[in-house]
Amino acid sequence: MPIDDHLHRLLGHYTASPQWVKSVVGGAYAHIPESVRFGAGYARFKARFEAAWPDPEAIAAQLADTLQVALASVPAYRAHAGLLGRVRDDPFGVLSQLPLLDKAQLKANLGQYLSEAARPAQRLKMFTGGSTAVPMSFYLEKGVTRAREWAAVNTLAERCGTDGDGVVLALRGRTVAGAAQADGRLWMYEPIKRHLILSSDHLEPQHMPRYAEALRQWQPRWVHAYPSALYPLLAWLKSEGLSDLLGEVRGVLLTSESVFEHHLAAFKAFFECPVIVQYGHSERVLFAHTLADDPRYHFWPHYGHLELIDEAGRPVTTPGAVGELVGTSFDNAVMPFIRYRTGDYAVLGSGPNPQWPGHPVCERIEGRVQEFVVCHDQRLVSITTLGAAHFDQLDHCLRLQFEQHEPGLLILRVVPLRPLTPDQRRDLAQAVFDKTQGGCRVQVEEVASIERTARGKQRLLIQHLPIERYLGAALVAGLPR
Repeated sequence: MPIDDHLHRLLGHYTASPQWVKSVVGGAYAHIPESVRFGAGYARFKARFEAAWPDPEAIAAQLADTLQVALASVPAYRAHAGLLGRVRDDPFGVLSQLPLLDKAQLKANLGQYLSEAARPAQRLKMFTGGSTAVPMSFYLEKGVTRAREWAAVNTLAERCGTDGDGVVLALRGRTVAGAAQADGRLWMYEPIKRHLILSSDHLEPQHMPRYAEALRQWQPRWVHAYPSALYPLLAWLKSEGLSDLLGEVRGVLLTSESVFEHHLAAFKAFFECPVIVQYGHSERVLFAHTLADDPRYHFWPHYGHLELIDEAGRPVTTPGAVGELVGTSFDNAVMPFIRYRTGDYAVLGSGPNPQWPGHPVCERIEGRVQEFVVCHDQRLVSITTLGAAHFDQLDHCLRLQFEQHEPGLLILRVVPLRPLTPDQRRDLAQAVFDKTQGGCRVQVEEVASIERTARGKQRLLIQHLPIERYLGAALVAGLPR
């Protein structure tokens, strides 16, 4: 088993250790080649992902491998074992005959989806906090998953310009030991990935000068961040005339959250470099990203198999139509995910980018199932596009969050750098009303802070309505833009 899998269980102790321990231990570990840290699989995955044109035959074989494991050894698919003889000749046809799988079903019957052919020692237990309100445990494969993910991320960085020599500013929800103390340091340096990790729990104006000190000291050249954590830092730097502290940044990678359109516009205006948005999830089923010159999401067909389905479970084939992202995993012989419903919705693109042939594209990812607001006439509007309702008025708001208890009425909480004027409040309310085509009124509330999840993410919308009740009709009619 690769060294990295042996040491992964010690990660919490390592990140909580004093800075000198991280500097010595992590600094030494960083010099060990990836082939030693992650095993021989790293080079194999790296070669696969670096291919300019993914090999259709190899992709079909990868899908067949996944289906072979599921049909031969996973109890949940025992009733479909008769399809085994067709797997190698027609993997896509076999896949279409298997049932869709949602998170609640998987959580309730976890043991039924584990391969009986895999030893318990091969299982790498993981946990997802549940962005669709269904937190759960699941299993990846030791010796495989981490090598594959490291290869994918490194390939993305090389092809899209989001990493390289120099320090990476990391704002991705990591806890910084001692940050809760009155005089505690709000950052730590992790030398294995060269990450300057800033606490995501202290993004209020009174703490920003301490972040500025860390930026002066480390001079990051790259940014990897949750959008909701990066935006308040940039807004404060801009307001204080300190934008030059990130003036050497050469690439920005946004991950793990939906992105408000006005936030993305602000990032592109602030940084004179590629700003890439990456889509993925803890289950490691699908992997996609935008490009510097193409805002669409490009899915890697050699990472996992993508389907886009409508409200009846049928394939979405019309460009511009909305569907749910469904994925089938590759390279997980412990717990293969078959036709796994992510709960994320996207708009089908019209065709691949010439520079990325063979990669399916989606025009945009509308968000997760709980990231839609319900208008008074039961239309749905994506929270990510709603966030662009009035960019000028939101420009100096560090954070914002919507909450909904009834159709047609929203609460908009904002953490402003300075108090909102009555005119600004009125303009915000009018902008949301206009953006929803008269579908939602809004109550604007100023707050000192907005709570984050245990993983450091911010919920863009706290939705109390049963979205599934409205979703089918909305997908048939087409979501408003």
